[in-house]
Amino acid sequence: MKIGYARVSTDEQNLSLQLDALKRAQCSRIYTDQGISGSQFSRPGLDSILARARAGDTIVVWRLDRLGRSLTQLVDLIAYLGKREIGFESLTEAINTASAGGLLMFHVMAALAEFERSLISERTRAGLQAARRRGAQLGRRRALDPTQSEHALRLLQSQPMTRVAQHFNVHPRTLNRLKKRSDSPQRSRSSACESNC
Repeated sequence: MKIGYARVSTDEQNLSLQLDALKRAQCSRIYTDQGISGSQFSRPGLDSILARARAGDTIVVWRLDRLGRSLTQLVDLIAYLGKREIGFESLTEAINTASAGGLLMFHVMAALAEFERSLISERTRAGLQAARRRGAQLGRRRALDPTQSEHALRLLQSQPMTRVAQHFNVHPRTLNRLKKRSDSPQRSRSSACESNC
């Protein structure tokens, strides 16, 4: 069975062009989403199709961007449909995963999506390295500033960890990490002394 899907981003836009094309493509059922952006991948109409489609069915759209804007999400969705043995067809782009040419087009899209993921990952790594070179503090901000850390370490010499944690309103694990950090330079100095003395 062919199941059509149509979507427009705003309530002012009209679905009739898509609906006519899906009817000409002999879709038995047509689901729609009106006034919902393509960047959202959870939509009532699309969710209904995914819940009702069975192996052997084909989901048909007028144009690929009606299904979604993100290439990565589109590839993931079409791969998910393939695992469930549900076909996919885009009328404008002539993509049909039931044909060899359509499947080739899908694999080209998948390669482009993988390339896009790699580029994003590369840019992220390069950005982090540049930030480190500039001396930027990466990651989550420490719960205690340097002054509080010194004070907490002094208190830990005479008071239980839970009481000190309550005083600074932090978890005892935070103080445990602080203690380990403060002990590590001493450990490295003493091991260096043992090897040199």
